[in-house]
Amino acid sequence: MIRLAAPADLDAIEESYREHFTYEKNHIAYTVFQEGVYPTRGVAEQALHRNALYVYEENGIVLGSLILDGRQPAEYKKINWPSQAAVEQTMVIHLLLVRPCAKGKGIGSQLVTYAVETARQRACTAVRLDTGAQNTPAVSLYQRHGFQLAAATAMNVGGAIPHKDHLFFEKIV
Repeated sequence: MIRLAAPADLDAIEESYREHFTYEKNHIAYTVFQEGVYPTRGVAEQALHRNALYVYEENGIVLGSLILDGRQPAEYKKINWPSQAAVEQTMVIHLLLVRPCAKGKGIGSQLVTYAVETARQRACTAVRLDTGAQNTPAVSLYQRHGFQLAAATAMNVGGAIPHKDHLFFEKIV
């Protein structure tokens, strides 16, 4: 079940971030996330206060989270988006994370579908997001859901981690 997060979910979300960092230290690292920099509990708390934090919960356990709202990072202003949709007509997937222990169960796909449906319900015409070019699982997920590559350029991930090989995607809804 996907639902708006509650304050009681923050511990589980923070634990999912820690699990992600541990997994990437012991396996291949697809993200450029940095422990203590991004993502953090503080990032989740800020999203919670904006009603932009969602969780995927199964049997009372948070297995994934999503930050979704209309705020666009500064770098998005430089992108020639296919839809040319106005800022107020777009939703942005800022952070989608599935706990490594739950990978391969389709949770990421359900969260993307939820984001697109939420955008439609809010009368948005596009959903935008960004991810690192090296994050092949994420790139594949977004492309399977009909997101089109809009640009490849540099970005400060989470506003704090410089990354030169970043991809920007958009789906017209």
